[in-house]
Amino acid sequence: MSISKEKKSLWIATISASMANYIDAGSIVAGAAGLSLWTAYLHMSDIQLGALSAFSSNAVSAAIGALIGGKLCDKYGRKLIYNCSMLFYMVGILLIVFAKSFPMFFIGYLIVGLSVGADIPASWTTIAEGAPAKNRAKHCGSAQIAWSAGPIIVYVLSVALGGLGLLGSRIVFAHLFFVALFTWILRRGVPESASWKAEQEKEKELAAKGKESQKLTFRQLFTKTNIKSMLFLIGVYLFWNLAAGTMGFFMPLIYQTVGNVSSQTANLLQAGLFGLTAVGTYFVFMGLGDKISRRGIYAVSSVMAIAAWSIFILPQSSMKPFMLVVFVVVYGLSCGFGQQPFYQLWSSELFPTKYRGSAQGVMFFVVRVALGIWSFIVPTIMSKFGFQLAAACMVGFLIISAIIGVTFAPNTQGKTLKEIENERYGNTKIEEKFCDETV
Repeated sequence: MSISKEKKSLWIATISASMANYIDAGSIVAGAAGLSLWTAYLHMSDIQLGALSAFSSNAVSAAIGALIGGKLCDKYGRKLIYNCSMLFYMVGILLIVFAKSFPMFFIGYLIVGLSVGADIPASWTTIAEGAPAKNRAKHCGSAQIAWSAGPIIVYVLSVALGGLGLLGSRIVFAHLFFVALFTWILRRGVPESASWKAEQEKEKELAAKGKESQKLTFRQLFTKTNIKSMLFLIGVYLFWNLAAGTMGFFMPLIYQTVGNVSSQTANLLQAGLFGLTAVGTYFVFMGLGDKISRRGIYAVSSVMAIAAWSIFILPQSSMKPFMLVVFVVVYGLSCGFGQQPFYQLWSSELFPTKYRGSAQGVMFFVVRVALGIWSFIVPTIMSKFGFQLAAACMVGFLIISAIIGVTFAPNTQGKTLKEIENERYGNTKIEEKFCDETV
């Protein structure tokens, strides 16, 4: 295969895997964009609204899906899991599109969340395992571009179809069905991860020599080295996600109540925010993430995010429309080269192929469950105490995430996954290291 064809094939695999982020963010934002319409149509109470947010693809259902899917993609392969997840996702979307009651709508969201959660570890590991060491940030950044593209298209569609009311929201969800169908077709032609296949060959060689390889269990993840990595990554991603998850699901509603703008304007603001996220990803994370200090890039993004959310701590009476624009520009750009793309990159680099997906599944589970709990109480906090208190909490979360990331950012730039593994585990076999380190 020529170099140009090899690069093309690699990018097709990267793009098809990156679509996990499109359908993840797209499903969250589709619900956010039409939240007021669905709330009125289904007569949702604060408890039902909180439950929907907590158990949707934004939180708990995705957490459970990741926990299951992560382990399965290590055992049966990345390709099998991310192909099957698309089929379940399409079923969930159809339930939402044709929902006539809250239970039907809720079950659809639950299935979509489980599917997205299962897809994320398989897709993210596929991208990292196939990416060249010198361009890993560039390839991983493509998933962040997709994460931005989903909301942009959803919000633009929501504005264009706003005059149709609830029917417009149903059409927005329906477009995700066709995106998932296209992704499923595209992925069928993508080969299995070479790293995973090599790991399976190693297992077969051990078996041929009469040496039985240790079976993969979640307990195997909890060695001293792995615990440190997981605590670091959860610290980076969890506290950032408490703010980002609120933004993704509730922000249009917040723009309308805090900034006193129309629903159409709120959706356009969100489309602009995600557009700027794509700009930040392309020019900073993808353009510079393999060339200059990653710790420095992370620090700049963190400061920008903290400054942006601090705007909402101000009294609501002093809130002006231009301040919403400032938030959109500063926070939107920061998300493009901040915690999410770095979490995706580092979570793929810091664990061996044998349980890379399982480790991501465990961490994603913890993060999304915490987000689910937070999402369940956010509506009550905003309605009882005002958004200022919620905003102050999120500024605090972002400060914690910033400190953890800047302090403990790993030096993995330009190294192959195997080199990183050898540095972290030495030349000792992972199975033996596990026996020595288990706590």
